[in-house]
Amino acid sequence: ENLPDVQVMYTRQKDHFVELHERAALANRNNADLFISVHCNASSPSAYGTETYVMGVDKSRENLDVARRENAVVLLENDYKEKYDGFDLDNPENEIIFSLYQNAYLDQSIQLAAIIEKEFKTRAKRHSRGVRQESFLVLYKTAMPSVLVETGFLTNSKEEKYLKSENGQTYVASAIYRAFKQYKETLEGGSQ
Repeated sequence: ENLPDVQVMYTRQKDHFVELHERAALANRNNADLFISVHCNASSPSAYGTETYVMGVDKSRENLDVARRENAVVLLENDYKEKYDGFDLDNPENEIIFSLYQNAYLDQSIQLAAIIEKEFKTRAKRHSRGVRQESFLVLYKTAMPSVLVETGFLTNSKEEKYLKSENGQTYVASAIYRAFKQYKETLEGGSQ
């Protein structure tokens, strides 16, 4: 509403599964300028905070395990190996392939991710775990700057309560909106 020159396209507006490749394909088919994937995280009950991911390769064991868990949803899809060019959860060569798709948009993706985390920290008063690079399938093959936003941990009872509240959802959405607006103004040569 506040940015009439912006058209928002949702991959879904109801709670049903949309295959990961279809989320990127929708953005690509519609020549989107930006892809923002919004999620709630899960881990140990003590984990908390926001994270924003961009496509990348990280060799640490912990982050590879996170990527493997996030990407495991692909196993719910029919013919996932064909749709994702032979993707195998256990093949380290996929990390290299993923990074090649996103290198052209990496700087812009990192710029947006940093603004999102700054807004979470300063405006929404959330704990920011920072910007991270990871090979998530939902970011794979997007032909535009792309980020995956983890708004908090549902496995942390305090964060779950916040994320389920109307106030929490308003603050999270507002932080993402403000970050997008600032990113857009920066690209268009406006104020920062």
